[in-house]
Amino acid sequence: MMTKSVLAAIGAALLLSLPGIAQAQSESDSKSFAVIGTVPAICVGGTVSEAGGVFDLGVLVDTATGFLRTDLSAPAQVLSGSFCSSRSAIAISATPITAQTFTSTPPTGFSRSVDFSASASGWTESPARFGTAAASNPAAVQQRATPFTGPITIGIDSFATNGGGALRLVADTSYRGTVTVTLTPES
Repeated sequence: MMTKSVLAAIGAALLLSLPGIAQAQSESDSKSFAVIGTVPAICVGGTVSEAGGVFDLGVLVDTATGFLRTDLSAPAQVLSGSFCSSRSAIAISATPITAQTFTSTPPTGFSRSVDFSASASGWTESPARFGTAAASNPAAVQQRATPFTGPITIGIDSFATNGGGALRLVADTSYRGTVTVTLTPES
């Protein structure tokens, strides 16, 4: 009988210890792993979507007078898909429209270049603006405080004969100037 009591006590003790054994087996341990990466401050100027990036002004002079036309204009150019992943600056610069074949000093009463203004709008509240005849162009660089994506519209206007309106332009089959827009990430 004592054997039965001992066995019963051992069995009861064993049953009471099973939840502890089950608990010990269900305890888990976990580890966390960091997932890291970086995004550099980058700017992309986008693609030109209008007229292949050419401001074609056609004939620059009034053929009856030889003076610079007062109605010169060209459709705006649009840079699509432009973005900067950080704060940024937009800058615009330009060079006068200059005769490419007639490179010597023009005779009295003539000029071989046309000044103009170029602007880049849509990136900042105030457009970046550059005048080829200006001694300085403080508005040529504009800052944006946040990352941004959007189109940039580039336009040209305010054409004037270099040297003054009383000068005529020399004949040349190729007058060329440039407009350059630059996006720069800032830290």
